[in-house]
Amino acid sequence: MTTTTDSSSGDLESRNAAPRQDSQDPSIFGQTPWQTVGPYFHYGLPWKGGADLVAVSEMGARPDLMPPEHFLLSGSNVSGMPEGEVIALAGCVYDADGKPIEDAMIEIWQANANGRYASPDDDRADVALDRHFVGFGRASTDKAGVYRFRTIRPGRVPGPGNSLQAPHIALSVFGRGLLKRLPTRLYFADGEGNETDPILALVPEPRRHTLVAQRKPDGVWWLDINLAGENETVFFDM
Repeated sequence: MTTTTDSSSGDLESRNAAPRQDSQDPSIFGQTPWQTVGPYFHYGLPWKGGADLVAVSEMGARPDLMPPEHFLLSGSNVSGMPEGEVIALAGCVYDADGKPIEDAMIEIWQANANGRYASPDDDRADVALDRHFVGFGRASTDKAGVYRFRTIRPGRVPGPGNSLQAPHIALSVFGRGLLKRLPTRLYFADGEGNETDPILALVPEPRRHTLVAQRKPDGVWWLDINLAGENETVFFDM
């Protein structure tokens, strides 16, 4: 309830209102969206092997966040080795203060090595479908804020009009305080067609590097994700 210390005065500017005690008052509702939204994604959505699109492993989930007896998520369900170059992806997710986020979730969606998606929407008969590759994965960030995937390097896919897109992976970020996923892309620094990709061309040149993964000496393709700040990753409005 809002009160004033000088209710007899008709001068609104001189009134000194007491602190608000409504839904915006942290003394009543101490938890903020930042504190309440995220754990659902962390516990409920990633699964063992969800980050491994080429083999059977426990990549993806965070068994350290729950008792072993509760960690009953099924493992990966890979039917066989997909065609193409096996690659490792990784990167750190940072908040607006540049601190790693240790409980974000990353989702990927991509074409196979031939450039075809495992989706009914992609019915191109002239491009081979790989029955061993689903092209979809999820991973939690670890204690250091790092996500990791093992997958196949994608082929090129058609773009708007008669264009041809550079090899890329669609990537979404889920996390605390994010009521909607943040979609973006991962391109490869040596990717064929980066200079003519119709989607990458929509991004101002000084910020394109936020979507381009660099290959580390150990062979891992690395792309950090910054949710805000000077090096904020470019996200797409979808």
